[in-house]
Amino acid sequence: MMITAIQEQRLTKSGPQNAALRDYDSVRRAIAFISERWRNQPTIEAMADAAAVTPDELHHLFRRWAGLTPKAFMQALTLDHAKGLLRDSASVLDAALDSGLSGPGRLHDLFVTHEAMSPGEWKNGGAGMTLRYGFHACPFGTAIVIASQRGLAGLAFADPGEEPTAFADMKRRWPNATYVEDHDGTVGLAQRVFDTRLWRSDQPLRVVLIGTDFEVRVWETLLKIPMGRAVCYSDIANKIKNPKASRAVGAAVGRNPVSFVVPCHRALGKGGTLTGYHWGITRKQAMLGWEAGQVGLH
Repeated sequence: MMITAIQEQRLTKSGPQNAALRDYDSVRRAIAFISERWRNQPTIEAMADAAAVTPDELHHLFRRWAGLTPKAFMQALTLDHAKGLLRDSASVLDAALDSGLSGPGRLHDLFVTHEAMSPGEWKNGGAGMTLRYGFHACPFGTAIVIASQRGLAGLAFADPGEEPTAFADMKRRWPNATYVEDHDGTVGLAQRVFDTRLWRSDQPLRVVLIGTDFEVRVWETLLKIPMGRAVCYSDIANKIKNPKASRAVGAAVGRNPVSFVVPCHRALGKGGTLTGYHWGITRKQAMLGWEAGQVGLH
């Protein structure tokens, strides 16, 4: 399905949404530059030049976007920082509450309640389901929000011009469902996900997980990783009592349909390597850096 002219107009109109997309475009270029040169500790002038903004604009952009200075954000992209996220990674999951919902260790995280679709609904490719969708600006580009009657069922991301491809990728997951564009009906979910002021334990975000039993167990384990921490694929395999399934765990992480909320970006390779991310390594780096700023704010 191609994006309609109305959708294109929404994505390009002026206002806060357009400003958010411009912010992420500059951040994305800065991240790409930093990722290649962080060992040389580039100057803010060099970072600003890569992002096509002035040094002052870059400083204010990162403070507004992530609550970090450009230098602090650069530090958040280093391998040393990734290794720090993995510190005692196995015990992070062992110490998580069984429900994976709340507690002191998740002070800065989304409060999420979730349920899984029945195996029959998954095997039928979503037949009989009506999924509403909308395109919304967010801190990580354009978010594609997909909702069922039970709650948030899908969250994907796209860079400018890639919206049709990203939406088609999500549709392939549940090819027999009925899809209805509903920008106004999904904007509230987008706000709940990305506006940290709406992360409230007394009003948890309801998420519906649509996948195999194995995939759902992996995704439920991801929900237990606190913001500001990370785990290895092998830690997840051990947690679901299938220690030889690290490769299968990696595949299940890659098929996570509710990105960011179910934090697959917090799964790293051994030693802190940033392994493949379905929506792009740069976006994974952006999420980890953004979360570093959120943790530092509290």
